[in-house]
Amino acid sequence: MDRLQQLLAMLEKEPGDAFCLYGVAQEHARADRHDEALGWYDRTIAADPGYCYAYFHKARSLEALGRVPEAIATLRAGAAEADRCGDRHARSEIGGYLDELE
Repeated sequence: MDRLQQLLAMLEKEPGDAFCLYGVAQEHARADRHDEALGWYDRTIAADPGYCYAYFHKARSLEALGRVPEAIATLRAGAAEADRCGDRHARSEIGGYLDELE
């Protein structure tokens, strides 16, 4: 069983597990299935808005699809969430990526 199948099996037991949702999104992004990844990143954020790296990687998928304005908006939302959560490391990475795109 590959990693994606393992994650999907885990999600059957815990459908709202943000870590698994994020993992599924990452597997799709690694396979250049960015459209598919976006839905999983959105599910991750819905399950746990404080999962800051979901915003970062969602923006990467948006950028890969040429949707830079949406990527910027996603990074801004992620930066605000990182500030709210006090996640300085995520805030720094999100801010750096935002600087690159703006």
